[in-house]
Amino acid sequence: RRRVLEASQQLTEIINSCLESDTSAESPELTGETEPADEEESALHCLWVDKFTPRRYMELLSDDYTNRCLLKWLKLWDTVVFGKEKAVKKAKPSAEAHPPFSQPKEQQNKWKTKVQLTEEILEAELDQHKRPKYKVALLCGPPGLGKTTLAHVIAKHAGYNAVEMNASDDRSPEVFKTRIESATQMKSVLGANEKPNCLIIDEIDGAPAASINMLLNIIHRKDGEGEAAAGAGRRRRREGGLLLRPIICICNDQ
Repeated sequence: RRRVLEASQQLTEIINSCLESDTSAESPELTGETEPADEEESALHCLWVDKFTPRRYMELLSDDYTNRCLLKWLKLWDTVVFGKEKAVKKAKPSAEAHPPFSQPKEQQNKWKTKVQLTEEILEAELDQHKRPKYKVALLCGPPGLGKTTLAHVIAKHAGYNAVEMNASDDRSPEVFKTRIESATQMKSVLGANEKPNCLIIDEIDGAPAASINMLLNIIHRKDGEGEAAAGAGRRRRREGGLLLRPIICICNDQ
């Protein structure tokens, strides 16, 4: 046990020295200011998985296409959350004028790749409340793949305050609904760090069916209810229940 501890300490010192040499080579002017004594003290007592976890988008080691798709979907919420207008992409006339092999439109749609279908979904028009067509993203894969890390890094990169909840802990549908609505209401802009919340629901496959139905009811609140309702007061009450923040769900078993 003593030999293992000594070898572990030596390896930790080697890794730390390599990291310090890399950071000093990249930014020599910031070396004396970026690491206070309390951070060094806490770094000595934290797990390696926390110490070396990615902090920025460029540090992610997960699939690059998945990272870009999730970030692109999250940026679709900028219009309703931050008030930014969606950038309009110019159409490619060459691709439309000369379809591959001159196939009919139905044939082309039938044989689209997964990448093309995903790009079309992410480039779809926003609804009447300036929200993306799909309100929830689902990350699935085996444990240790980096799903939760990806969700937190992407949310931070897009300017959100990541709020994480575990669906398998809150077994009551009422508690589940309360936590979702408190994290996704417009008033949350005034919360921590004055950033809007991005809700991350972990272990969504462990939630009971009643909680899943509750989440679906929140997602599928009809966009036309406000216009169909008679009276401005009733319209405001209806629209107050609309989902106005992005939700990222994480599961192991799709």
